[in-house]
Amino acid sequence: MLEIKQVNTIIGKKKIIKNATFSISSGSIVGLIGPNGAGKTTIMKTILGLTKFNGEIKLDNQAITENNHQALQKVGALIEHPAIYPFLTGIQNLNLYSTDPDDLRQIVHSLGMDSYIDQKAKEYSLGMKQKLGIAIALLNHPSLVILDEPMNGLDIEATILIRKIIKQYAQKGCSFLISSHILSELQKVMTEIVLIDNGKIILTKPMSAFLKNNYDHYVILTDQPEKTKELLVNYQTTNFTNEHLIVNREDISTIQKILYSNQISLLELIPKRPTLERTIVTLLNGQEVENHA
Repeated sequence: MLEIKQVNTIIGKKKIIKNATFSISSGSIVGLIGPNGAGKTTIMKTILGLTKFNGEIKLDNQAITENNHQALQKVGALIEHPAIYPFLTGIQNLNLYSTDPDDLRQIVHSLGMDSYIDQKAKEYSLGMKQKLGIAIALLNHPSLVILDEPMNGLDIEATILIRKIIKQYAQKGCSFLISSHILSELQKVMTEIVLIDNGKIILTKPMSAFLKNNYDHYVILTDQPEKTKELLVNYQTTNFTNEHLIVNREDISTIQKILYSNQISLLELIPKRPTLERTIVTLLNGQEVENHA
C-alpha cells in the first residue's frame, strides 16, 4: 500500500527526517510513536507531499513527488488541526470534499454527528471539530488514512467510537497511519508499530512481535492467599494486590511443589506483562545510550 525508502526531509538547513524506511500493507493500522519533536508530524506531511524531500515514496506503486500528487487522491488525512471553515456548517464543510453523497451521510451517522451537522462549525466544541476533521479524512473511500492525534479533545464515548470505526475501515482494506501520545488508546487498535526518535526510524514491528517477551516475573493467585504469602516470604518479590503475588520465573517449579505439599491450589499463573509505555521508554533509553556510545 505505502512504501517509504531512504526518505530525508530538510526544513531550512536542518534535516528533520533521516533515511526513513518503512512500509504499510493493506488493512494495517500502524502506530507512529515517538517523543515530542521526534518527527512524527513531519513524516506525515512528507508522505502528503507538503514538504520537500528526497528518497522514494510510493502509494499503490505510484510515486509521490512535490509536483505529482495524483497518488494522493485516495488518501485522507487529519494533520495537527481539522481543516474546517468556521462560518460553514459541518455538512457544508464535508460537501467541499465529498464525491459520494451516500458515503457522506453514512460517515455522519457512524460518527454520531446527525444532531449538530447543520450547525456552523464555529459553534462546535473541540471534540465536535475533531470528529468533523476525522469525517473529512474518511470521505470518498480512502485507501490510506493518516491521522495525527485523532483522539485529541474526544470524550471516552467518542474515543471508543473512533476506535471501532478505524477497525471497521481496516477490515475493508483501508490502511491507517496514526500518531498519538495516548499510547493506551493507540495500543487498542494498531496492528503494527513504527518507532521514531530524532528523525530516525529505530524499529518497525507487528504488535504481536513487539510485545512478545520471555517474562521474568509471574503473577500467582491461590485459593489460600494469606497462607501462600507466609509460605513464600522468601520468594515473593513484591505485592501486586491483596491476593496476588509476583514471583521470579526461576522459582516457579519450587513454588508449585511448596503449594502442593501444603494442599494449596494454584488458581492463576500469569506472566507480568510490561506496559507499552514502559517497553517504548526502555527502547528509547537504549537508543540514547547507543547514540552517545
